[in-house]
Amino acid sequence: MNITEVRVRPVKTDGKTRAIASITFDNAFVVKELKVVEGPTGLFVSMPCRKVGTSGYRDIAHPITAQAREEIHKAVMAAYETQSSPQAAAN
Repeated sequence: MNITEVRVRPVKTDGKTRAIASITFDNAFVVKELKVVEGPTGLFVSMPCRKVGTSGYRDIAHPITAQAREEIHKAVMAAYETQSSPQAAAN
């Protein structure tokens, strides 16, 4: 499957979430509510998840392989960096 579109919407919050993203595969399948999150070692892409009782959160959709996870991470981060660059903010 090829990534055919990535949309990123920066969010202004006091929390660690920096943006919400959606990613489209082969112009046929979209995954929404990925998050760009500020972690202890920098930004990372969090998969869409839901709260499960008091035990935490469980991913709703996620890549199966490390290669797929890396491709999604690179695509979302590239779109985020483009969206949050000073030049993009001026436009």
